[in-house]
Amino acid sequence: MRTKINAQPNQSLIDGITTLQALASSPEPIGCRELARQLDSDPTKINRLLKTLAYLGIARQTANRKYTAGPGMHVLAAQSLFASGLIRRALPELEQLRRYGHTVAMGVLWNDSVSYLFHAPPGIEASRGLGRIGLLPATTSGIGIALLAELEDADVRELYEGRDIPMFPDGIDSLLAKLSEVRALGYARVHVADERDHHIVSVSMGDPVHAGIAMSGWIPEGATAPLVEALREAAQHIGE
Repeated sequence: MRTKINAQPNQSLIDGITTLQALASSPEPIGCRELARQLDSDPTKINRLLKTLAYLGIARQTANRKYTAGPGMHVLAAQSLFASGLIRRALPELEQLRRYGHTVAMGVLWNDSVSYLFHAPPGIEASRGLGRIGLLPATTSGIGIALLAELEDADVRELYEGRDIPMFPDGIDSLLAKLSEVRALGYARVHVADERDHHIVSVSMGDPVHAGIAMSGWIPEGATAPLVEALREAAQHIGE
């Protein structure tokens, strides 16, 4: 979750981390100019940042002079997961939740997206649920809705100012109404009207809140309460 700061943020650091995050989320090696277009930034600046990341080993340059994740990025990912202990604490609880026969997920909010640390549909090994999918728009995700509800309305308005909001074609007011409902209930229930026509039930976790867990599938209204109770119990056991 985004923390308010009193001092002026360091724009150079912001630019470097934005470049790093864009590189990390690219499914294929990407060139400097293409990445600059994605970030709406100056190619010269992005080129300098990419070369710095490559110097540090966090990025690496391919034979055709594009950039992709380097060994340092994998080291950072492994170190952060190990140091936080989140995955280690969560896996036994997430495995227990799979007894309900639904997809089980855990994710964190990053700006207007959710990054899934774990996403395991029924029938696959739990280990395959780690890092299975990448970033998704927060407003299309039960975890995203639960975590957006932890923000102040003013922060949500700022996040989506002047932009289309996936699954909320009527705009920011309809999203804020949904978030108000989530705050009142203490959990998110989201209907995803795609080819699967499924529902997502999600709760936030941590103190302060930093992640969410969810179950999704064919979930009738009457089945919501026991799933919410199970999710809350798992969130409490995962802790922190």
